[in-house]
Amino acid sequence: MAGESKLLGMAMTALRSNFTHLERPYKLNFAVTYNCQSRCLTCNIWDIRPKGELTIEEIRDFASKNNYFKWITITGGEPFLRSDIVEIVKAFRESCKDLYIVTIPTNSLCSMSMVEQKIRQMLALGVPRLVMTVSLDGYRELHDKIRGIPGNFDKAMENYRMMMNIKKDNPNLDAIFGYTMSKYNVGEFDKTFQAVKQIFPNVTYDDFHINLAQTSETYYKNTDLDISPVGNQVAVEELKQIYSKRDKRYDPMHMVENAFLKHLIDFAASGRSPVKSRSLDLSLFLDGWGNVYPSIMWNKKIGNIREAGYDLAKIWTSNEAEEVRKQIKEGNEPNEWTSCEAYQTLTGSIGTML
Repeated sequence: MAGESKLLGMAMTALRSNFTHLERPYKLNFAVTYNCQSRCLTCNIWDIRPKGELTIEEIRDFASKNNYFKWITITGGEPFLRSDIVEIVKAFRESCKDLYIVTIPTNSLCSMSMVEQKIRQMLALGVPRLVMTVSLDGYRELHDKIRGIPGNFDKAMENYRMMMNIKKDNPNLDAIFGYTMSKYNVGEFDKTFQAVKQIFPNVTYDDFHINLAQTSETYYKNTDLDISPVGNQVAVEELKQIYSKRDKRYDPMHMVENAFLKHLIDFAASGRSPVKSRSLDLSLFLDGWGNVYPSIMWNKKIGNIREAGYDLAKIWTSNEAEEVRKQIKEGNEPNEWTSCEAYQTLTGSIGTML
C-alpha cells in the first residue's frame, strides 16, 4: 500500500505539472561516477579518470536538504563501481519520504555476486520500485564489439538471470534490457532479440528499452564521434517494427514507455525534439562533481551544489537558471530525445501521450 500511495503521489505531481509551474523538480538524474570499465564505440565516458567526485557525506547532505524527489535515476559511468552505491540510495530513501522509483543501469562488468548483494540491500531499504537496466547493444559478437569488452554479452545474460531470480521473491524489482541504437547496430535488433530469446524463452519486446545514440559534451563527452542513426530510414522502420510488437496495456509506466518510443520514431526521422522540453522545470542533471545542468544533453551549467551549500534552491531560483529557462522557452535547447528527460516531459504534457 505504501508503494501505491507513493505512485499516486508521483502521478498527481505529474498531472499537476500539466497546469502549473512546479516550485521544485520531482526527478533527479544523477551521475554518481564517471568511472567505467567499458570501451564503448558510442561514448567517451570510459576515457575519463575522475577525481574529487561527491563523497557519500556530501550526497547525504544534498539529499537531506532537497528531500522532495520522487524519481531518481542513478547513472554513470558504471554505478556499481561506487562501493557506497547502497548508501547513496539509502540517503535518498531516508530523506525523500515520497520517493517512488529508483532506476539504475549497469554494464554487467562488475562482480555479479557483488551486484546481487547490492541489489538485495537496496530492496531491503524499502524502495517501492527499483528498476535495473542491463545494457545490451547487440547479439553476442556485436555487443562485445560495440562495448569493447570480450565476453560482455554473456555477462549481461548472467546478470539478467540473476535479477529475474531476485524478482521471484521481490516484486519491487524490475529488470529490463537497455538497447542503444547507433550506426553500429542499425537493422540488428531482431537478431539481438532472437539471441536473447534463445536464452530466455519468455522474453518479449516489452522487456527492452530502446534509446538512440546521441552526442553530449556534458555527459557522454562524445561530440567527436559519428554515431547517430538519425535520418537513417532503416532505423526508422526498425523502430516502427519494435513499437508495433509492444503490448499496449493501460499501465501508467508502460504507457509512458510506449509514448517515449512512439516519439523516438519521429526523432529518428527528423532529428528534432518531438515534444517541448521540461528540463530545469520537472528535472535536472547532476554530475559526479556536483555541477547542475538542465539535462544530460546541454552543456549549460547553472551552478554547483558544493558552492551552494548543497541547497539546490539557491541554484534553482538563480538568475542563471532563469536565463536558461528563457532560452528553453524560446526553443534554444539542443534537439534531443532521451529517457532521462523525456518521461517527465511526456507526463507533464499529457496530450503528447496519445
